[in-house]
Amino acid sequence: MRFEIGESDEVITTHAGLSLVGELLAKTQLQQRLNAIQLPGQVAPQVSHGEVAFSYIGLLCQGKSDFDHIEPFRRDEFYRLALRLREVPSSPTLRQRLDLAASGADWPTVLREESADLLHRMHATISPVTWRLDGREHSYVPLDIDVSPFDNSETKKEGIAYTYKGFFGYAPIFGYLGLEGYAVGGELRGGSVHSQNGAVEFIQLCVGSARRITGQKLLLRVDSGHDSVDTLKVCQELVIDFVVKRNLRRKHPELWLAIAKEQGEAVQERPGKTVYRGKRRVKVRGLKEEVFEVFEVIERTTLSNGQVLIEPEIEVAVWYTSLDQPASRIIRLYRDHGTSEQYHSELKTDLDIERLPSGKFATNNLVLQFALFAYNLLRFIGQTTLTLTKVPIRKPAQRRRIRTVIQSIITLAAKVTWHARRHWLRLGRGSPWLPVLQNLYRVCRA
Repeated sequence: MRFEIGESDEVITTHAGLSLVGELLAKTQLQQRLNAIQLPGQVAPQVSHGEVAFSYIGLLCQGKSDFDHIEPFRRDEFYRLALRLREVPSSPTLRQRLDLAASGADWPTVLREESADLLHRMHATISPVTWRLDGREHSYVPLDIDVSPFDNSETKKEGIAYTYKGFFGYAPIFGYLGLEGYAVGGELRGGSVHSQNGAVEFIQLCVGSARRITGQKLLLRVDSGHDSVDTLKVCQELVIDFVVKRNLRRKHPELWLAIAKEQGEAVQERPGKTVYRGKRRVKVRGLKEEVFEVFEVIERTTLSNGQVLIEPEIEVAVWYTSLDQPASRIIRLYRDHGTSEQYHSELKTDLDIERLPSGKFATNNLVLQFALFAYNLLRFIGQTTLTLTKVPIRKPAQRRRIRTVIQSIITLAAKVTWHARRHWLRLGRGSPWLPVLQNLYRVCRA
């Protein structure tokens, strides 16, 4: 069978899901706030700041981050209608406007605040970690803060350096809220910058954004890169609970094994492997209040294959926490912190922002803020599908991956028609995604 390829008179779009993005953006003050910011040489631009921002968010919501990707959409009438634009900027306009905005204007703050306010306004579900102990229910919304290097090797971009992952790139820091992993903060940093550098200010920023979204109790979870008295101090000042993994530095494992044997509870998981877990109250220099120190020490005298070790292997992990809970519960809470690696992966691959599009550091930081805004839009759409019935994806999930949202909802093909002063999106006959798109559109318009 051969096909003849030609052009149709009908208007057909391959990204009908952008209608949802347009409805959500219309519920923000993003366009008005950006238009109110004066940029050098942009007194009355032909394409407004808000239109530039909306156009770029529309690209990111399709997993496209390069500025040149805007060109095919300049003649796309549906793209303009869906995002409520008068005009779609060219790629040079998009690049130059972001360069100008990054040089001094406070666009990142506007993006972060509007993203948080939109989640609050749409009543986004922020799921806490809950458990029962001694007849009482405990509930905390996790706030996970972590650094995730971006590989930008073989480029000459401003700010790249050799990272702890063994490549040249950036080392941005991120904050995620709830079991859904909504982004409440992000900051681009040079590849050689230490995790703790500026972490106190970043924690304050993330807590502020989180409290714009939810009034539930927060639980900060960070790895040993943030083991500092300053981290504990800012948590106490902000009145939030925390689980901070300790950097043991030069403390000998044998010393911790002796402490564990004296103060911990031993569990033999298999012959030749004993695990000691325990908790004690300690005074940390520089803190007004005492904290709990939770430890887990593993002593191995044989390997899992039965090989006997000449000397025992000792593995130590220690955490600071403000929670008066059993050691096993604190350890489980911290291990769930590893889920944030999945959020990093979705940002890097699904939104295609690991290799940032500009050579300028400040512009790339602004691109990162736009990406976090788009990430939250897609996350909200994906989480909303979990509350709907008759979704074609039958696999049960707690969280819908960003790539799935883009492939299944944003890039839906539809025919665009105009009738009786109304715009119609008509999906193919028998499309299983039709009721999903209809219900999502009702939620976004509500």
